[in-house]
Formats: sequence, structure tokens, C-alpha cells
Amino acid sequence: MNLNIVMDSPAFALSEAELATLPQHQLQSFDSELNRAIAALGTMRDRLDGALARRYGEAARHARLSAGKDFGVIHLDDGPLRVTADLPKKVSWDQEQLGDLVERIRAAGENPAEYVETVFRVSETRYLAWPEHIRSHFAPARTVKPGKASFRLALTAGGER
Repeated sequence: MNLNIVMDSPAFALSEAELATLPQHQLQSFDSELNRAIAALGTMRDRLDGALARRYGEAARHARLSAGKDFGVIHLDDGPLRVTADLPKKVSWDQEQLGDLVERIRAAGENPAEYVETVFRVSETRYLAWPEHIRSHFAPARTVKPGKASFRLALTAGGER
């Protein structure tokens, strides 16, 4: 797919207000082309990231080892190209084990808040399924905010092209 099709599209230069006034078939066409371009860009990003990992991954691993680092940012020079390679650290905690530790800390007379952060979550599906007498106790602690609106466009059989 030629990604310049979207970038060169007259609709690309329009403001938000101007886009809002386009005929339905033009809105749908631009939306469709934009979605195809986004998907193509995602595919190309993945492909380029894979190529960069293939080309620089081993050198980055050696550079991290030499620096005594398992994770983080290192810099490589490939001729005039400066490559910054970041390997972020992703940490996860076993919730059940943490819960047991919190109880042990509490049982020892200490404050678990000095060691761990506690976050409470309620599944919205479960909340809505609860009987009213239970929901009423939780309702004051619940805040509902709108997410980002999204729209999908499709021309119906009678739509113009």
C-alpha cells in the first residue's frame, strides 16, 4: 500500500471543522483509507523493529553486559548512525503472595502501607450484577467518567459513491 495516498489526500489538509462538513461517502472513504494506512504503518513498524533487533540486538546485549546492566538504555554507534537501544524492565508481582505477606506484616503489628501499595478494583460486570442492597454500599465509592468516543463508518446499500 502506498502510504502517500492518505498523506496526499485533499482530506488530510482539512481542519477538523472542515472534515465534519464532508459528504458521508467522502467521510467513509477517508476513514477507510486512514484505517488501512494505520494498519500498514503498524505492520511496517513491527517489521522495522524486528529488523533493528536483528541488526543491533546482539550488540546491544553485549553492551549491556559490559556496562553491568540487565535492562535500560545503551548507545551504539554504527558509522554515522547513533543507535539508542532501550530494554525496559517489566516487573509483575504475584497478587496472592503479596496478600499473604500483607497479612503477615499486619499480624506482626506493623503497617503494611509502609511496604506495599494496596489498590482495590471492582469489576464493572460484577458490580452491575450485584443485588441493589450490596451495590448501594459501593455506589458512593464509584465514579464513572466517559472514555474517548470512537466512530466507525460504513456506507449502507443506498449510500452514494
